[in-house]
Amino acid sequence: MSFGVSALIRLEKLGNRLPSPVLLFVFLIAIVLFVSALADWLGASAVHPDNQQLMQVKSLLSVEGLHWWLGSAVKNFMGFAPVGPVVVVMLGLGIAEHSGFLSAALRRMLNLIPDTFLTFGVVLIGVLSSIAVDAGYVVVIPLAGVMFYLAGRSPVLGMAACFAGVSGGFSANFFVGPVDAILAGISTEAAQLIDSKAEVTVLDNYYFIIASVFFISISATLLTHKWVAPAVEAMGLADSKTVAGISDKAELDAVELRALRYSLLFLAGFSALIAAMLIPENGLLRNPDTGSVIKSPFMSGLIFLISVAAGLTGVIYGRLSGLYQSYDQVVAGMEQGIKTLAGYLVLMFFAAQFVSMFSWSNLGPVAAISGAAWLQSLELPMVFNLVMFILLAASINLLIGSASAKWAVLAPVFIPMLMLTGIAPEVTQAAYRVGDSSTNIITPLMPYFPLVIALMQRFNPGIGIGSVLAIMLPYSLVFLLGWSALLAAWVGLGWPLGPAL
Repeated sequence: MSFGVSALIRLEKLGNRLPSPVLLFVFLIAIVLFVSALADWLGASAVHPDNQQLMQVKSLLSVEGLHWWLGSAVKNFMGFAPVGPVVVVMLGLGIAEHSGFLSAALRRMLNLIPDTFLTFGVVLIGVLSSIAVDAGYVVVIPLAGVMFYLAGRSPVLGMAACFAGVSGGFSANFFVGPVDAILAGISTEAAQLIDSKAEVTVLDNYYFIIASVFFISISATLLTHKWVAPAVEAMGLADSKTVAGISDKAELDAVELRALRYSLLFLAGFSALIAAMLIPENGLLRNPDTGSVIKSPFMSGLIFLISVAAGLTGVIYGRLSGLYQSYDQVVAGMEQGIKTLAGYLVLMFFAAQFVSMFSWSNLGPVAAISGAAWLQSLELPMVFNLVMFILLAASINLLIGSASAKWAVLAPVFIPMLMLTGIAPEVTQAAYRVGDSSTNIITPLMPYFPLVIALMQRFNPGIGIGSVLAIMLPYSLVFLLGWSALLAAWVGLGWPLGPAL
């Protein structure tokens, strides 16, 4: 076993000793309580560079802190930006997944890919599957193995390439989805520690994530053929056992094809209707006062529109496929979508308390102002600061699997800090996306990592944790280095990360 694989396995053993993200936030809250009291006792303060206001740290262990927390705990959670949009969008996506529409659409896309573009196709579909959050893990990765199996190639190699797209490219897409809503919500909360009017929208990284789709898909395809395939062969993992009845799972029957065709036609028509109300200068979904798209009904209702589109498309597919016989099943689909959020909502309650306590105590602004002053004194190039932050996010990702949990911890500190050095919140958010996604595929603490191992073992029982880590390490290294270089060049050239709405 190589030194790299041995080191990663040792890291996995160390990482397994960490508590769950929920308990991690409980510990962070305890730390904030203690640090705020100590900083208050020491008289820690800083002068806001914009309004010259003196900001002093307030103790959360004081009577004032206790009264604030008792009166704000519920509001902290209910008003936490990442909560509402995700709940709403999962109502629609829950129907789309429960009805079978998402599975059918992804399966059809895979079946249309020519053999010569099979690797590129499974990576691309894997990247795009993040629009349905976790659907890529449970639907696309096993189907990629099936497609490679049917093409006479190693299914383990197919699943590795697709895993690189689904998880390594989780922050890249052609479409705006729940991931953008979660990150933008947390970023907005963090940016408002410095500027109460600051807002990071779901489209602020849109140009960059589109370009990232091509980078991830092309680089992963080349890596698969030039590096990973020979490694899989040398490790003796290319052979696979016969799995009975597997071909049936990769094809759609006539009923499914008909249902998919009409549901996609509806989705296209729905999208065209929205475009017709948005593109004209006097469009119904534009700002009625300014005619702009920014702060318009479209922007404020984008998450709801995505949910409605996904939900109605799922209903149509379910009815035409025969899966939905009554509207009670539609409700069941929404309930299933919300059930998948149970762990997320528990996590967000504690994350909301942590962020709000960090803000109320003034630890965030004081730390950010002090840290920004230190960074400015070093006179480092902006790109260097970004690269250092990317490496930090990538390293933390090896120990904490939840992207939203990590961003809820990092954003309140680094977005304000980098804002004060001239780096916009959306740039810091893009840097986090690069660091977080690049190492998703080599951390056993990622929730779906055990699933990937189990899927590969279906074809080759000899697959283990070390095997998967060794296979995925080349993707992770190239993504981290190449994607960081792409963002550095993008920012250095002054290109916009998203549309100026």
